[in-house]
Amino acid sequence: MKLSDSTRQKLFSAVATSLLVILALELTLTIRRETQTWDEACHIFAGYRYWTRGDFAMNPEHPPLVKLVAAAPLLSLRLKGPERKDLFSKEEDFISATQFVYSNNADQILFRTRMAASLFCIGLALLVLTTAREMFGKTAALIALTLLVFEPNILAHGWEVTTDTGFSCLLLATVYAFYRYVKQPSTKRLLVLGLAAGLALASKHSAILVFPILIVVATAEVWLRRRYAPAQIASGAGALRIFQALIAAAVIAIAILWASYGFRLHPEGGADAGPRVVAYAGRLDHQLQKVLIVEAARWHLLPEAYLYGLADVGFTADFSHSYIFGHVYPHGVWFYFPAAFLIKSTLSLLLLLLIVPFAIAFRGARYRRELAFLIIPACLYFLVAVISTLNIGIRHILPVYPFLIVLAGWGAAELIRVKRKLAYAVAVVLAFGIFSSLRVFPVYMAYANELWGGPANTYKYLSDSNVDWGQQLRSVSQYLDRRHVKNCWFAYFADVVTDPKYYGVPCKPLTTIASVWLRQSMDVPPSIDGPVLISAGVLSGYEFGPDQLNPYDQFTRLRPTAVIEHGVFVFDGHFDIPLASALNHLTQSQIQEKAGHMDQAMAEAQMAVQLAPNSLQPQARLGLLLMQSGRQDEGHQALQRAFTIAETIQPELQSRWTVAAVRNALAK
Repeated sequence: MKLSDSTRQKLFSAVATSLLVILALELTLTIRRETQTWDEACHIFAGYRYWTRGDFAMNPEHPPLVKLVAAAPLLSLRLKGPERKDLFSKEEDFISATQFVYSNNADQILFRTRMAASLFCIGLALLVLTTAREMFGKTAALIALTLLVFEPNILAHGWEVTTDTGFSCLLLATVYAFYRYVKQPSTKRLLVLGLAAGLALASKHSAILVFPILIVVATAEVWLRRRYAPAQIASGAGALRIFQALIAAAVIAIAILWASYGFRLHPEGGADAGPRVVAYAGRLDHQLQKVLIVEAARWHLLPEAYLYGLADVGFTADFSHSYIFGHVYPHGVWFYFPAAFLIKSTLSLLLLLLIVPFAIAFRGARYRRELAFLIIPACLYFLVAVISTLNIGIRHILPVYPFLIVLAGWGAAELIRVKRKLAYAVAVVLAFGIFSSLRVFPVYMAYANELWGGPANTYKYLSDSNVDWGQQLRSVSQYLDRRHVKNCWFAYFADVVTDPKYYGVPCKPLTTIASVWLRQSMDVPPSIDGPVLISAGVLSGYEFGPDQLNPYDQFTRLRPTAVIEHGVFVFDGHFDIPLASALNHLTQSQIQEKAGHMDQAMAEAQMAVQLAPNSLQPQARLGLLLMQSGRQDEGHQALQRAFTIAETIQPELQSRWTVAAVRNALAK
């Protein structure tokens, strides 16, 4: 029986609405389950200070938009928070943010801010639906929306107070706005394009790719018009008008970026940070990036906080390790994102994407423009990610997913148009994807598809926000309660930036990169008795380094008693952890030195060397302290030992800053 147009529209609206309601429920229930992830507290406190203090010096490595939206629901609350003292201090940002969240009602703060941040995910779903419908029709739109609503990577990050989903939404919004302008130019559509591009710039620093992407898309549009007959490429804006529109949109976008910083050049309190920005950017290795940031700062073209954050992104990419297929690499590797995409995407999406090349070959002639507007942004963004050195999570290619999802929806719809009975095959593929997604509900972070063994095996291939980003504390607390555990040890990936005790976790903390970096005062003995809990991000050695560099390397060869939420491993027994203890003594040495207690600082460094004589950091720390104390010969000997260690034990993975400090001290 053939349905009328009105009935079809009602059915389309009902299915679309149902899917959007499901998405809202998935996000809400996940929000209530998962605890604070690594960056969230810093984003939340930064957004709150933007609103209440105009302090854009906090958390400059991300532009303000998402943080402002997320923190807006907090303005009606009476919240207390610490004062900040330093300009552009990442360490102070994280420490003060943790104090802010956990000195107030953390559950209330996280729920309100996450619900606000989830609006970007809902907006992304609406955009995917609208884009697919206008480009390819209702069938493609519903298939694409189904894929997005049950895509674990979207669900893992769609509720977080981070910038990835917000930028994913606004990149698609910008490209879609440009598509509509090219089809039918008008002042209104140009303003919408400029607005979308400006909001994208204000959401994430990688949004600087927006206009290069639009320029390539515009070039493809002009080429297609010249190559094919007007009947195949619909008429629209002329070539000159298209590029003029991009210039106008860029002006509007930059104005909106300035507006997101309150049209303030200086980050906070009128303090001129220009020299600080120039000096910081001047240390970048990438010459073009350095010149652009320095000149923009000198000519006051963009807010100083934005430029400082742009430079910080470059530094972060330079020092980050990569972890893929169980190996730690000193920098990014080209195959990281292709592999992560194949591991963490649903088989449904991957299978439907396989149809797309055939759909293009046999059915793509009438959709040349639409395909260009989807394929070019996805390929360019993915290519930049592949050649970048920042390999810390598939969330960094999340903006690619909406474009691929729309393409997959179109490919499936074209398959159905070829033969209606193939709709059953498409339905089976979608149903399998839904089942795969529901299997991990609501703990999507560690998702891997069935070809890779599912979420229980993701930690073998990937680390960081692919598996363990600090979201499991409620599950950890419940596990310990069931076992009636009161004495335990915990090497938690997000310790220091979160508060496990807030969730009732009784364990004493063990050394992590966060505790070393943020100098937490704690006691870590060289031998401990279990239960010992180690989260996947720590166990992998991704940040410390593998083998001898990893304080918890022995645990990688042990069978855990239990695995909590695919990312926290429990070990029972007696364990010697000399390197973890030594690194903590180094932290205590730094704390004592800062307090002016040089004797205690020296004693802590000496203890670290006794515990881990073949570790670079203890020898370097002791040598530098001895040199400061006037004991030149002893200091030189310790520094020489440190330099030898740096050259012979995993030299490519040793700390560049420590090695540089040792080299400089020996050269004096």
